[in-house]
Amino acid sequence: MPDYNWPEPSKRTLMGKRISRLDGPDKVSGKAKYTYDIKRPGMLYGKVVRSPHAHAKIVSIDTAAAEKMPGVAAVKVIQGPGTEIQWVGDEIVAVAASEECLAEDAARAVKVEYEKLPHLVREEDLSKAGDRLKPAAEQVTPEFDKAMAAAEVVVEGMYSCPVIAHCCLESHGQITEWEGEDKLNVFPSTQAVSALAQQFAEPLKIPATNVSVKMDHMGGGFGSKFQADRWGIEGARLSKLAGGKPVKIMLERDAELMVAGTRPSTYAKVKIGAKKDGTVTAWESTSWGTGGIGGAGMPPFPYVWEIPNKRMNHTVVSTNTGAQRAWRAPNHPQAAFVTMSALEDLAAALKMDPLDMFLKNVPLLGPRKDLYKEELLKAAELIEWKKKWHPRGDTTPGNIKRGLGLSLHTWGGRPHDSDCKLTINPDSSVSVEMGSQDLGTGTRTVIAIVAADTLGLPLDAIKVNIGDNKYPRSGSSGGSTTVGGVSSSTRRAAVDALDALFKQVGPALNADPANLEAVGGKIQVKGDPSKSVAWKQACAKLGVNPISVIGKQPDAEKGKLADSGVAGVQMAEVSVDTETGIVKIEKMVAVQDVGYIIALKTAESQTFGALIQGVSYALYEERINDQFTGKTLNPNMEFYKLAGIGDIGNLVVHMMTGPAQDARGVIGLGEPPVISPGAAIANALANALGVRVPSLPLTPDKVLAAMEKKGGLT
Repeated sequence: MPDYNWPEPSKRTLMGKRISRLDGPDKVSGKAKYTYDIKRPGMLYGKVVRSPHAHAKIVSIDTAAAEKMPGVAAVKVIQGPGTEIQWVGDEIVAVAASEECLAEDAARAVKVEYEKLPHLVREEDLSKAGDRLKPAAEQVTPEFDKAMAAAEVVVEGMYSCPVIAHCCLESHGQITEWEGEDKLNVFPSTQAVSALAQQFAEPLKIPATNVSVKMDHMGGGFGSKFQADRWGIEGARLSKLAGGKPVKIMLERDAELMVAGTRPSTYAKVKIGAKKDGTVTAWESTSWGTGGIGGAGMPPFPYVWEIPNKRMNHTVVSTNTGAQRAWRAPNHPQAAFVTMSALEDLAAALKMDPLDMFLKNVPLLGPRKDLYKEELLKAAELIEWKKKWHPRGDTTPGNIKRGLGLSLHTWGGRPHDSDCKLTINPDSSVSVEMGSQDLGTGTRTVIAIVAADTLGLPLDAIKVNIGDNKYPRSGSSGGSTTVGGVSSSTRRAAVDALDALFKQVGPALNADPANLEAVGGKIQVKGDPSKSVAWKQACAKLGVNPISVIGKQPDAEKGKLADSGVAGVQMAEVSVDTETGIVKIEKMVAVQDVGYIIALKTAESQTFGALIQGVSYALYEERINDQFTGKTLNPNMEFYKLAGIGDIGNLVVHMMTGPAQDARGVIGLGEPPVISPGAAIANALANALGVRVPSLPLTPDKVLAAMEKKGGLT
């Protein structure tokens, strides 16, 4: 049987190298076309009339004026009289017109009368939540009370993370058009090319095989773009009403922040018990949070650490706000912030270096405890922890104070199911086809690297075809599952195709096909370049019949090429101006394992991007709702702040490599490195100030308030 395993370092020509992404030139030149850039012949523009109220009942709808306006091709009531609306921005009516401005005018002309109902849009004060609370069952270990009572040191704290939005650079949306009565073409911004057809087919009552989904590029998703969404389905219905003409609906920025999904909030009161030597013995947490009208689940407390004795209570709060969606490592950033903040507060109470305390408790880090220890020591080396760390509170003169903080994280990253069709043509060209998608993370490049390295060809010899559901089905890009799925199926397809080619070439070289290899653009007897044939000549022996094979993930008979479960450590160095409260990132270090690395430059880029996103939610991001009106006060990019290039400081990324990592197989990386930044930065700020700022984002007003509560700096 052919060897499907990943090649050893000495046999790699492309895998594990720093290779630039294939689509980079198209993106920086503007050649790459996103959904927002597409303009179909005769295309109409769709706009949505949205509820201005957080909780209301629709009394009446009058679309007569809108229907008579110039350029209007279709008007569709989405939710009619009697419907109860649960959040600001919910879709009421959709219109389509020949120009975007005309569609906007028509939307404004629609008259909707509402009966306003009581609402709740802020969840931090449970005393005001009334019947919106849904307590979960208490989780408690048998020896908890005894362990907490026996603790030599007990530390308590309150920590919180707000609701934040995805802020995809390209907003949610799609173009939908009909061919005849029952064939639909969709050009979406999506994380789920293969899965989307069924989502359109069911409500539109057409076969999924009649739905074509195509997407070349997309501008961010982070977990929020798996669904057809109501605006997608209604866009298709508008198109049908308009005689099948294409209808383009892309969300405006305010709608994007209100209805396109958020990361849930978390509030947690934590008590930790420990011995005087720093050994953690007990954990107690009372938490709550919201992800909108459906509430939010409990983050995985205590995070990463397997504390033996624990009691946990969590309450779901239902609010009249747009619903949550997966946001790059769902629930993990919140859990890391709460857990690592509480542990660093314990270290401060014990007057211990938190690095020493974390190392002392390494046995509580589960099956990857040795890897965490190695990563902690490496991160400490890269940030010069032992040189720079000081007990909590920087006593150096002046108003600029510095501090260090750390955090740990984990993630699964198992591979999704994926089918890959690889074809070697008689003219020597090679194509790969699968219904995957590239979110901008380098999926195309990873696929090409695997195929090229396996076939002994240069990268530009591989034509990668993805982003179309006519290709073999591949999983949605979520949960850090893509790289493991597409690389495994591509590897298996490439090995099988190459094995078939060896059988064609073997007689010409008077060699056993099992004793051939593909190296440097030729087929040769293993270890003997003198007995070889060029790739082009080898392919010519196929006559008129190409080699076309399907590689599958999973495939138990062909070995396990991907795995799951990673560890990561991050450390941050910050400075804070005690006169203004402004926090500045000086340096961040990320040490991360991901098993077998296909594309080192892409892996590092994923981690750099995660650090930047982490700085953003640690220092700036917060969706602010007004309880009186029920509205979001900052649904725009002016007041919903994101980190810029001048805010991120010096970022250092170290990927764990070597035989031990290679042996694990490929593991996804999209989510792990975005988990720890908030915790590491908040801990660094506490180290600098000598007082905890207990809630993200770490804005100047919170910094100054914490200092005032403490009574100033010591």
